[in-house]
Amino acid sequence: MTTISRITQVKLRHLEAFSAIARLGSLKAACAALHLSPPALSKTLKELEEGLGTTLMTRDRGGTRLTPQGALFLDFTNQSLAALHRGIAGVSDLRDGGRETLRVGALPSVAARLMPEAVARFRRAAPDTQLMLRDGSHGVLTDALKSGALDMIVGRMGAAEAMQGLSFTQLYLEPVVCVARAGHPLTKAPVSVDALADWCILYPPEDAAIRPLLDRWCLAQGLAPFPERIDCVSGAFGRNYLRVSDALWFISEGVIAQDLADGRLVSLDFDLRLTAGPVGLMTRPDTVTSRSRQLFEKALRHAVHDSTLYESESERIHK
Repeated sequence: MTTISRITQVKLRHLEAFSAIARLGSLKAACAALHLSPPALSKTLKELEEGLGTTLMTRDRGGTRLTPQGALFLDFTNQSLAALHRGIAGVSDLRDGGRETLRVGALPSVAARLMPEAVARFRRAAPDTQLMLRDGSHGVLTDALKSGALDMIVGRMGAAEAMQGLSFTQLYLEPVVCVARAGHPLTKAPVSVDALADWCILYPPEDAAIRPLLDRWCLAQGLAPFPERIDCVSGAFGRNYLRVSDALWFISEGVIAQDLADGRLVSLDFDLRLTAGPVGLMTRPDTVTSRSRQLFEKALRHAVHDSTLYESESERIHK
């Protein structure tokens, strides 16, 4: 079969299915992300492999694994999908009168703390740019960035496997804090980490960027899994649940910085320096930096510099 005939057999749905399976590591997870049944997804992958004349991935109880041919094809698949998204966005911009569009993803800690000031600065510098903001979990946003649906993300750096194919530029370090409602019994006296087991704990889920950092902290403290735990990083739920309960909440400081400043929540005095992680800009290294993205990055840096976030690493560590 000639190269041209192979290309004509490869459809967009084939590329999207293959990319999703490779990214998520299993057909089940890819089915949920693409809203497809297992038979339909398996058929799509089989069509792609038959069209290419090679096996792209193997499947077993542990999930899926790329073959050497699959690893090579994945790089070009992701580049193609990203280029297609950029082309669609460019056509949309021209249709709307030539205005640039900047698509920015923000993880919860920066969405609440840093983005309002950064966006206000950016709007003054680029009033004609159509700004589209999207928040969500680390996995959802990085998937969107890799596919070209986003131009950049601002947030915590994720695990190594999640950051593959992305560039990261650090802006500042941010710790995790353990907070309770104002007037909680644990806010009235010094407390040891052993007391945490007596309370309901809001804990980051497995796909949260802060989860491995907090897991390591708990291990270092000799803490067993909390007997009463709710996996959650939702700012809306956490704030409101703490209002009506005595639960404790492990969350990135940026998510609840204003609540701490207003006295609605209180940070418990635990040494959580081990959880401090870099927050910064995530981009695709294969893209050209637009004028709008340059201006947005400049606005972010000014917002960080003018805030209490602007501390050197040594200053934060020795506090």
